[in-house]
Amino acid sequence: MPFVEIDVNQTINDILDSDAELKQMWNESRTEYAVLGELVKLRKAQGLSQVELAEKTGNKQQVISRIENKENSPTLKTLCGILDVLNYDIQFVPRVQV
Repeated sequence: MPFVEIDVNQTINDILDSDAELKQMWNESRTEYAVLGELVKLRKAQGLSQVELAEKTGNKQQVISRIENKENSPTLKTLCGILDVLNYDIQFVPRVQV
């Protein structure tokens, strides 16, 4: 039996278009994943290990690891503490309508 090539992105989009609740949850998780991914990039760009970031924020290394691996969502206080150590601020900007 030959393999059938599928467009995974199109398949996901088709499913999301047919389920509004799933689409909302998907979009919310994508934003969270993007933010957490940026935190990892910022930490690495500054040459900090998870242990060093944890020490500077008053957390345990395991907390930083679970946040970076998307196993736990950080509280706003923890997120602000991490951003403070990395010398970044949160800004709210309007979304671009497409």
